[in-house]
Amino acid sequence: MSTNDSPEEPGAAGASPQPSQPAQPPQSPEPRQSPAPPPAPEPVEAPKDAPPAQPEETGRQRLAAGLWPLRVSRAQLIVALLLFVLGLGLAIQVRSNSDSSALRGARQEDLVRILDELDGRTKRLEDEKQRLEDQRRELESSSNQAEEARKQTVEKERQLGILAGTVAAQGPGITLKIADPTGQVESDQLLDTLQELRAAGAEAIQINGVRIVAGSYFSDENGGVAIDGKKITQPYEFRVIGKPQDLEPALNIPGGVVQTLEKEQATVAVTRSAKIVVDALRAAKQPDYARSSS
Repeated sequence: MSTNDSPEEPGAAGASPQPSQPAQPPQSPEPRQSPAPPPAPEPVEAPKDAPPAQPEETGRQRLAAGLWPLRVSRAQLIVALLLFVLGLGLAIQVRSNSDSSALRGARQEDLVRILDELDGRTKRLEDEKQRLEDQRRELESSSNQAEEARKQTVEKERQLGILAGTVAAQGPGITLKIADPTGQVESDQLLDTLQELRAAGAEAIQINGVRIVAGSYFSDENGGVAIDGKKITQPYEFRVIGKPQDLEPALNIPGGVVQTLEKEQATVAVTRSAKIVVDALRAAKQPDYARSSS
């Protein structure tokens, strides 16, 4: 073995192990810090020229905006028009029913009188229609149409003269005499009597020498009544040309002219006659402005 051999260095193989250092105690982990919240954004100032913010619309406002202005289609317009026409027809029907309901409360004698008047008017209209048709046939079949037309013109003139009071008339009818010793009968009651006679078909009427025409009027005077400004005194005598079977019942119906006058202490007498003469005449008045168009 060589003398140069040195003792083994520490740490070499076979060397005694070095003492180990004491173990460090485990350190607890440091708490993790949450990140800080980001800074709030600074409010942006609205420009001075910007319009103010509009408030949010409510449901009612949106509904109103959807309904107005109206957006009407052609089909909707037609349906609206049909509904309007239907409603108008129903309204007219209801009104006509309400007007006719006024007759429901009328007395039986009033209903009989109204029915008789309607029958009489219908009969007169039918007679007039038949007469006009006969005239038309005569004009069409006549060999001398000019002569036939002249005859019909003369006949029409005579008829109009009777209605205007410029021509005397005669025919069947009645005489009505009203005696008023107490002076209670007034002009309105005589006018009601006249209207009743006209409604029953009177064609010519004369009262105490005064011819009654379409424009006649009644007024009260001291101690009597005036017709067309001419005073007449009682007893009042009506000469009426018409169908006696229609004229007399119209005056004697319950609640009619005769009963009304008798309540005023007047005496009423109605007499039928086969010939009544109405000879009081009125002067023909020349119109100032109206002219014939033919």
